[in-house]
Amino acid sequence: MHSHLSFHTPATMGPARGYSHVVETKAPSRTVYVAGQLGMHADGRFAGEPGDFRAQALQAFENLKIALAEVGADFGHVVKVTSYFINIARDLPTYFEVRDRYVNRAAAPASTAVEITRLAREGALYEIEAIAVLQAGRARANTAKARVTRKTLARKSGNPVRAKSKAKGARGGKR
Repeated sequence: MHSHLSFHTPATMGPARGYSHVVETKAPSRTVYVAGQLGMHADGRFAGEPGDFRAQALQAFENLKIALAEVGADFGHVVKVTSYFINIARDLPTYFEVRDRYVNRAAAPASTAVEITRLAREGALYEIEAIAVLQAGRARANTAKARVTRKTLARKSGNPVRAKSKAKGARGGKR
């Protein structure tokens, strides 16, 4: 567990099933917001066969893991997740199995699960978004490696990757 995070489930509230009712962060820290991740591979294909919730959920968690690594974080830094289901009654037990492979249940993030009628991509069964908190100044050890991986994947898929300009003075600063 990270010293800048505290996970609480008050005894006077209902039981928490693999999540915390309250997560407290202590400054100084960095907050990272990860956009919703679907169960898609880097080439845009959904994991598994059509309708395979388990495969999509596993891939969505893997995608979240990659996104966290981009900023030097892991699931231990995640303080809040929101999960979106197309069929929560059918898929919630499988979700718990998949989630428990990634999240420390003793210090689990706050969590919300919602059933919706449709996700942004046809065929998507599940989406997860997250908020992570890291101590200020934590190194971004995996950023360069992730950038190279993205460029390699983009090259293989035929999608161009634009390089960000690092020229001094590009935003009016000193040259």
